Amino acid sequence: MAGWAVLLIPHRSEATDEAALPDDYRRILAIVRAADGPVQVRAVGERLGLNASVRGKLEPLRAKMTKLADRGWLHKRPDGRFTARR
Repeated sequence: MAGWAVLLIPHRSEATDEAALPDDYRRILAIVRAADGPVQVRAVGERLGLNASVRGKLEPLRAKMTKLADRGWLHKRPDGRFTARR
């Protein structure tokens, strides 16, 4: 939209539920929620079928997970792992 900033990933407080998220972000959120504890980006990448042995393949995923954390959907721990917000 001309003149309007549109967030692809809404802040959690502004969205009624995760249906407001694009499909790939919902898949990431589901994987993190299904984990028994904090997860590394590599583990999420492996579940998504990415080649986790190549660091460059994980950087776009890391950016998406960080964006989810910045918007309140995930929590990024100081050690770099992610957990789901309840």
